Amino acid sequence: MNTDKIYAEAIANEYAPKETSKVKALKRLDIKAKSPANIFAYTFGVAMSLVLGVGMCLSMQVLGDGSTVSFVLGIIIGLVGIVGVSVNYPIYKKLLENGKKKYAFDIIELAKQISEADE
Repeated sequence: MNTDKIYAEAIANEYAPKETSKVKALKRLDIKAKSPANIFAYTFGVAMSLVLGVGMCLSMQVLGDGSTVSFVLGIIIGLVGIVGVSVNYPIYKKLLENGKKKYAFDIIELAKQISEADE
């Protein structure tokens, strides 16, 4: 077995021009349609969870001076966090729907081309 030949072919393949397949293009379009919704959902969800956590810490007097003002402020901040976490999923669904609508025609056309090429 000639390992030098295998190694040379592997390096040559690395530098050879790559042909993009339609399946890869379809996967990229799918990711492109779903990414904004995913990025928003994770970012907003983490941020609102942190807001909720700060509100809980203030209301349980872990943070702040333990006064009534910090207790009330903690409850208000906690409620903002709860509302934010609660609306995260409906916002995600709406953004995902919009992303799918935006790329639906291109994805369907490419999927048709792939399925017709197999026949």
